[in-house]
Amino acid sequence: MADATVIYGHGFASGPLSSKGRAVRDRLAGRGIAVELLDLRVPTAEGLRLSRMIEVVGEAVDSAAAEAVAGAAAPPVLAIGSSLGGLTMARAAERDPRIAAVVLLAPAFCLAERWRARLGEVEWARWQRDGVYPYDDYSAPGGVLQVDFGFIEDAARADVGWPDVLVPTTIVHGSRDETVDPALSRAFAAARPHVRLIEVDDDHQLLGSLDVIHAEVDRALAGLAG
Repeated sequence: MADATVIYGHGFASGPLSSKGRAVRDRLAGRGIAVELLDLRVPTAEGLRLSRMIEVVGEAVDSAAAEAVAGAAAPPVLAIGSSLGGLTMARAAERDPRIAAVVLLAPAFCLAERWRARLGEVEWARWQRDGVYPYDDYSAPGGVLQVDFGFIEDAARADVGWPDVLVPTTIVHGSRDETVDPALSRAFAAARPHVRLIEVDDDHQLLGSLDVIHAEVDRALAGLAG
């Protein structure tokens, strides 16, 4: 379906040239479908704001609509996101009806609550006091990001409750994910008949499940074509 707009959002401490993003882009390019790999390291890599990331998705949808042939309807948008990018796409989809379907890869639901539980109260207080928290920069091997506390404060405001996504939604989540508990995706899908959950024997990166991801992206595109 060449007239669909496909956008992809990378995960936390990653970048627009992430492995999964490039894999999806390169495969669909062979079918004449362009994939826009969004840069969600906004406003900066160390000063991330989920609220701004959601705006970036909306701006990408605006651009796609502006490029539609005069008098023609804008093509439907398929939003794909990994981890924090998955949460971003879900939050964008609940706000923007132009997003017609989403594919979420180990979506980072309940972001602030999970980070606080994972860090523990001592490390959480240290982060709040120091203002920054060191985190490996996956887009620059050996690099370290000093993530500011404002990131998690903004996330706590932008990510309240479950995303109210009403369009066809597919989740691919690894049963061995130690970063985002797959139980969160199970709970999200169980209460929503329009959500399909595919659990795979994989970890958070899902690099061993690219065939499954490709198949689910194809399924989502076929649904838009129908």
